[in-house]
Amino acid sequence: MGHGKIIEFIDQGKIHCTLCIQDKGNKYHLLTPLNQQLNISPKRALLISNSSIDPQGNREEILIRLKQVDTLRDKLKKEICVKDLWELIHDEKESFDYKYLAQLCFGEDITDDHVSAVARALFDDNLYFKMKDGQFLPCTEEKIEQISRQKHEDAQKEEMLNLGSAWLKEALHKGISHAPRIDQSVVDLLVELAVHGKESSNIKYGTELLSRAGIADIQEARNILIRLGIWDEDEPVDLYRYKIRSAFDDELLDAASKPCGIDITGREDLRHLPVFTVDSATTRDFDDALSVEILDDYIHLGIHIADVAGAITPDSPLDKEAFSRGSSLYLPERQIPMLPEQLSDNTLSLLAGKDRPAISLLTRFDRAGNLQDYRFTPSIINVRRHWTYDSVNDIYDSEEIFSTIYKLSEILQKKRIEQGALILSLPEPSFETDENSSISIRMISQETPSRMMVAEMMILYNWLAARFCRDNNLPTLFRGQKAPTEKLSSEGMDYIYYVFMQRKKLFPLVIDAEPAPHSGLGLDAYSNLSSPIRRYFDLVCQRQLKHFIAYGSTLYNREELEKIRMSVSPALKDLNTVKKNHVNYWLLKYFKGCIGQEYPAIILDVMKNRYRIIMTDYLYVTEMKKETGQNFKAGMHIMVKIKKAEPSEGFLKVECSGNP
Repeated sequence: MGHGKIIEFIDQGKIHCTLCIQDKGNKYHLLTPLNQQLNISPKRALLISNSSIDPQGNREEILIRLKQVDTLRDKLKKEICVKDLWELIHDEKESFDYKYLAQLCFGEDITDDHVSAVARALFDDNLYFKMKDGQFLPCTEEKIEQISRQKHEDAQKEEMLNLGSAWLKEALHKGISHAPRIDQSVVDLLVELAVHGKESSNIKYGTELLSRAGIADIQEARNILIRLGIWDEDEPVDLYRYKIRSAFDDELLDAASKPCGIDITGREDLRHLPVFTVDSATTRDFDDALSVEILDDYIHLGIHIADVAGAITPDSPLDKEAFSRGSSLYLPERQIPMLPEQLSDNTLSLLAGKDRPAISLLTRFDRAGNLQDYRFTPSIINVRRHWTYDSVNDIYDSEEIFSTIYKLSEILQKKRIEQGALILSLPEPSFETDENSSISIRMISQETPSRMMVAEMMILYNWLAARFCRDNNLPTLFRGQKAPTEKLSSEGMDYIYYVFMQRKKLFPLVIDAEPAPHSGLGLDAYSNLSSPIRRYFDLVCQRQLKHFIAYGSTLYNREELEKIRMSVSPALKDLNTVKKNHVNYWLLKYFKGCIGQEYPAIILDVMKNRYRIIMTDYLYVTEMKKETGQNFKAGMHIMVKIKKAEPSEGFLKVECSGNP
């Protein structure tokens, strides 16, 4: 059937004109105009001519004839306007064969060359017709528009692939040159690849761009961003994964820069009090302060929280931004505030020597630590001095103010423990790097005298605020926690192991507009209002309290509070994940410089093929493969050797090296 026929087929995006010199039944043996021979399956034949050429004839004449046919068909193709052909028949809504379409273009008297010309024209311009079972069906106008858009996008992508890969090559070789349309799109793509890897929605496009730039592995995207100076070596990738904004737009910065005058109307002037702060040496956003006076055998304790509610009005651009962020984020090497720094570190911060609005809790205790009375009041304060945790630790037992607060804190904590509170704090890592980029880790105890004092004072403020709201039937974002399923005894148990085991027995914290006991703190009610600069929930609760004090009514109803809780909670969950992952990144980076070194660890859990352990020097939890012959029990102390650490992948491999 095919012997001696001119057969056309498609290969590598082009129609090829050939002569069948042998029909083998299951394949055609073909001759090309370039005197090459090849085999194809009959199914690949696009057109088979009616006329024939003798394959046994002069080979040179056959080749000349093939070239003439190919040239003629291309020339006839140029006479065809596919769009005109579509406009002629698209309303008929039926399919057509090559011969009919060729007759529409060239008249009734057509040859194989005319049919081929139509096939070539429709192949080159595939916008207006689609082929199915050897027939052509006109596309709808909507389909043509869709295809046109896709072709335009494909053309743009191809252009960007060429320009982008060329820019990337040059940038890596010579440094970044300014080409805004190109470089930003390439950078955005590199960021997406670095963050999502093979899960990237643009993996195919990204792989092709890197390939054209001579880069075979998409995992190089992160290193490229570092080489180009766009990312730091320790860039928190999760900021991009969770779309956490670190900067503020011009509108927000402009709003934050406007002067916030203090309206003294309805405020109690407390600038005579000896107010001070106690924070870390690096703190810039001071949102809580204390004051103590001992008068007539009573301790007059003041806890003063920055009045953020007075500056950030509901539904303002700054409020919407804080709502979206949910909280400030504190990472080992950077801070991302909930509010612009002009507010968080300046205008709203309780800076020394500056008059600042506050919501103050004024309490009176007897010498035995019994609370006599308390009240909340909008106020004006002026911080006399900033103390650090370390400096207070040095003098707390010799300075009356601090010794008084410390003794009171001990009494308050003891009462909470008697009411069921669990003290389950553990040290937290602090990272420092020297000029050689060497990392040192210091574990910061949360139970030092100064930190315990501040923690107890904030717990006191939040507890009394929650009781005030509860007793006045004022809805707020209360925090509750059911009693644990079991209370473990720490006697005879390693403290770290005890904490982890006891935490397993705890119920999750519940935030609700209805009050409930907080078992973990040993309190009958609890909320959070002590960090309104840093946490949006605290700002909302502060607004509710302040509005009730001023007007005797609620600002938010229960439904509005629940809506806020549901909207902000996912962002808070993401922030916690980012912080945890980045702290682990720095620990792993430290471990990478400690390959072969041994560290003490405790078995936390025993699983089928592995152990879950905690490296006790740095409280890093990881897994260890269970080797043949090992039969460790939970709670056992072992030594582990670091075999491999990959910070950017969150990977650590350790093996047991013996007993301590």
